[in-house]
Amino acid sequence: MTELPGIVITGGSGRMGQMLTKLVLASDKCRLVAVLEREGHDWVGQDVGTMLGGRPVGVHVTDDAVEAFAKAQAVIDFTSPAASVAFAGLAAQARAVHVIGTTGMTDDDLKAVNAASRHAVIVRAGNMSLGVNLLVQLTKKVAAALDEDFDIEVIEAHHHHKVDAPSGTALMLGEAAAEGRGVALNDVRDSGRDGITGARKRGDIGFTAIRGGDIVGEHDVLFAAPGERIVLRHMATDRGVFARGALKAALWGQDKNPGEYNMLDVLGL
Repeated sequence: MTELPGIVITGGSGRMGQMLTKLVLASDKCRLVAVLEREGHDWVGQDVGTMLGGRPVGVHVTDDAVEAFAKAQAVIDFTSPAASVAFAGLAAQARAVHVIGTTGMTDDDLKAVNAASRHAVIVRAGNMSLGVNLLVQLTKKVAAALDEDFDIEVIEAHHHHKVDAPSGTALMLGEAAAEGRGVALNDVRDSGRDGITGARKRGDIGFTAIRGGDIVGEHDVLFAAPGERIVLRHMATDRGVFARGALKAALWGQDKNPGEYNMLDVLGL
């Protein structure tokens, strides 16, 4: 019988890292081959099962990405832009599927990821949930159906630990709205309002970011015209939706040709 795909989880001590590790350990479709943490981290050298508060599982946390990736068929990565770019190159060398849920990447970061995708499968998405990716499609269709009498505002809310704004999901939704209208988001983006900003420019796509408490993730796309409003909404109450989507992407990518994909590809949308 063919051996199950081996999965590496990066940033294993983080909230998503822990959830992904538990998910892989519980799955009958893959196996955990390594958990990665940065050099000097308290978890390095420890059995990940013990660090998660359970029994030993025989997989020790490592800071050696090269060795870890060499054993893997897929890497699931929710870390930082700089780390994800480095991991993309290493995963490509190992010909492992690289699932990237990291947000806040610059244009240069994205170019580096795209270069790595010439040698291996990369699935990158600002959000891994089915519901959000359906919302992206709906946003594009509604934006295409409405003219610029409707102002578009993407409103997102997350926990107070989140370091980037707008969120990766909000930018996905903004890109979808811009695509629906046939414009480039960079040409119509309106965010970071403060002080006397003047009236809103017709055709702009606005962003509002809320940070507080333990909000997992909420996204509204508001289409507002004189006399009426349309609101498309997605609310995540459990980070498990992102973990399950990421694992689905890692398994989906096993028989695909090198290239950069997104969750719409994974979900057949």
